[in-house]
Amino acid sequence: MSSTRQDAWSQDEDILLAEVVLRQIRGGGTQLQAFEEVGKKLSRTGAACGFRWNSYVRKQYKKAIDVAKKQRKELKNRKKDPELTSLVVEEAAKDKQVSSHQQLSFNEIVESLKSVYEQAENANSAEKNSLSHYEGKIISLEKQTYYLAAENERLLKEIQTLEQDYKALVEIMEKARKMVVLKTDDREKNVRV
Repeated sequence: MSSTRQDAWSQDEDILLAEVVLRQIRGGGTQLQAFEEVGKKLSRTGAACGFRWNSYVRKQYKKAIDVAKKQRKELKNRKKDPELTSLVVEEAAKDKQVSSHQQLSFNEIVESLKSVYEQAENANSAEKNSLSHYEGKIISLEKQTYYLAAENERLLKEIQTLEQDYKALVEIMEKARKMVVLKTDDREKNVRV
């Protein structure tokens, strides 16, 4: 029986967080700006969004982050060199390789997001399988504990019975010893007389 926290992150919220952070990276913004933006949309703090990004989501989007950083670098290079920007625009008009390159980058991002989504689904099903496996183990161990407790109780009763029998045997032996001593004392008295 698993309980879900009321403030637990859903897959949709993780995807929104990733999309906004990647957009900020591509556009030259900061992750903090992304965290604040997502926090407003989800009624969470920017710190909570940052923690979720750094502890879980970022690991799922490594390829997409690399692509976004490359796009940011290309954007910065275009802004630094106006001649290069005009050359790129002219080349784009002449040859659509630039747009196909941008399309490829977008497709890479989409594929990466799909891959992450599938991984998340697989992780959820794996967690459910793991959870049911451990629940089964817990039930098995509880049964084993019950049987061992019953066996322990039976053995304790057997030990008590043996201790009582031992004490009774020692008493009988002590009485027999006393009787032998008395008979021996009586014989010695008879012999002296």
